[in-house]
Amino acid sequence: MQTVQNTLYVTLPQAYVHLENDTIRIDVEREKKLQVPLHHLSAVVCVGTSILVSPALMGRLAEEGKSLVFLDDNGRFRARLEGPVTGNILLRRAQHACAGNHSFTLETARAIVAGKIKNSRQVLMRAAREADGATAATDRSTLESGAEALGESIVGLRRAAALDQLRGVEGDAAHRYFQCFNQLIRPAMRERFVFGGRTRRPPRDRVNALLSFLYAMLMNDCRSALETAGLDPQLGFLHAVRPGRAALALDLMEEFRAYSADRLALTLINRNQLGVKDFEEREGGAVSLTADGRRAVIVAYQERKQEETTHPLLEQKYALSMLPFIQARLLARSIRGEVEGYMPFIAR
Repeated sequence: MQTVQNTLYVTLPQAYVHLENDTIRIDVEREKKLQVPLHHLSAVVCVGTSILVSPALMGRLAEEGKSLVFLDDNGRFRARLEGPVTGNILLRRAQHACAGNHSFTLETARAIVAGKIKNSRQVLMRAAREADGATAATDRSTLESGAEALGESIVGLRRAAALDQLRGVEGDAAHRYFQCFNQLIRPAMRERFVFGGRTRRPPRDRVNALLSFLYAMLMNDCRSALETAGLDPQLGFLHAVRPGRAALALDLMEEFRAYSADRLALTLINRNQLGVKDFEEREGGAVSLTADGRRAVIVAYQERKQEETTHPLLEQKYALSMLPFIQARLLARSIRGEVEGYMPFIAR
């Protein structure tokens, strides 16, 4: 069974991350803030543009197959350092052959989008059942209508005969889902967390800033899972291939967006674990998490990954951190032809 080690997230401004014997040490202004054994870690993620990493540590991480990732203050990907490429070349050859097979690409993309829509619909249906307060009736009606619309999207997905049609259904379903997102936020919190629709690069409100940051961390986990399974994260089936774009990692994360990232974002907002002070507005209207806000989200994200759920296909309990690794292996089995079609993770 795959053992998932910890990811070390470094968020302290002006931090110096370096190697000390077989440990990673973090200093700020020559004062030690943290020291952890290297063998406990699978990756180091530096969040922010003022963090320094020693060449010796970079080399050691590369030698041991541990990734080093740099994200900006908004969680947007900047760079990734890795050692020699690992994985089964025969699997990657099969992946490239499958990517050129129209039927395989279409059906795999269809499964990915179906997983995303079904998990999004689950979030809306659950919120509709739990709606309370003065706006409960209105919220429940909106959420039920949204869930019904996503059900129609699933039917439309079955009729799609081309990749562009699939992408169109996915885009329309995402639009319908985010139209209901305000109703997922408790009425008492809506004044502070106004959501006017999905905005990126840059996020234009607090909800979008939080979602973008969580999606960036989820994307990094999905990419690591694919590399561990021996797949090429650059070559996807749903997302178009572009230089520097981890298309398959974007594919894999689709089924986890609502279940892992959106639900955590809503928990942090609805339980008042994040407030106005955890966000800042920048010149031009961009909104981002503060350093304290990022730390709070990272801690919550790591805690969320330790929770367990029953995998619907394998019918066993796993930590949420295991799910991308399991799905990456299921995708690899589909590519090898060991099973017929890819089965996405669908929450119960």
